[in-house]
Amino acid sequence: MLGAEAVVADQPLQAGDSLRSRIKQVASARFGVSAEYLVSADQIQIKMAQGAKPGEGGQLPGAKVSEYIGYLRHAVPGVGLISPPPHHDIYSIEDLAQLIHDLKNVNPRASISVKLVSEIGVGTIAAGVAKAKADHVVIAGHDGGTGAAPLSSIKRVGTPWEIGLAETQQTLVQNGLRARIRVQVDGQLRTGRDVVIAALLGADEFGFATAPLVAAGCIMMR
Repeated sequence: MLGAEAVVADQPLQAGDSLRSRIKQVASARFGVSAEYLVSADQIQIKMAQGAKPGEGGQLPGAKVSEYIGYLRHAVPGVGLISPPPHHDIYSIEDLAQLIHDLKNVNPRASISVKLVSEIGVGTIAAGVAKAKADHVVIAGHDGGTGAAPLSSIKRVGTPWEIGLAETQQTLVQNGLRARIRVQVDGQLRTGRDVVIAALLGADEFGFATAPLVAAGCIMMR
């Protein structure tokens, strides 16, 4: 409850609709992440970084932290939410493996995904993700969308997904790890040609976000 009013999560929806998300994300700040949050997902994604702003955490201005957002994120309304660049409990592949193990115990039915950014050397990290027993690894390109990053990062930071995907595929194959993990790619895949190129470079799955939003009528206000 927020004051005397029930929040959306407390209200039954019409026609059997549900607020349940098939994929839920564990990002660096862990705002709102709890066992209750995690148990209803089909996939849990550990976001190590984001293609549009590699090396940076999200920055949500206080003006956007409404009472409802504060409730969902276990934060104070009106106070900006700055996410740290790293996960402060992950400084090695062993740390990542421990988190994956913990998440699988919280929700044994969910597959575990780890999101990385396209960069030189990402193949080695992806190999570690496979050894840590994740089910999916995501390679995010620099053109991907974000709602919480400086314009300088959005426009001038990152690497195309093709580079990171090709390196990831080659490294996993060379180390005999390719069959142990599914590879997904995202970051402004907009056409069938993009999907075909990604498949040829080794991707099993393809992520779309901005294009469907625009198709649904989003006017991309900033």
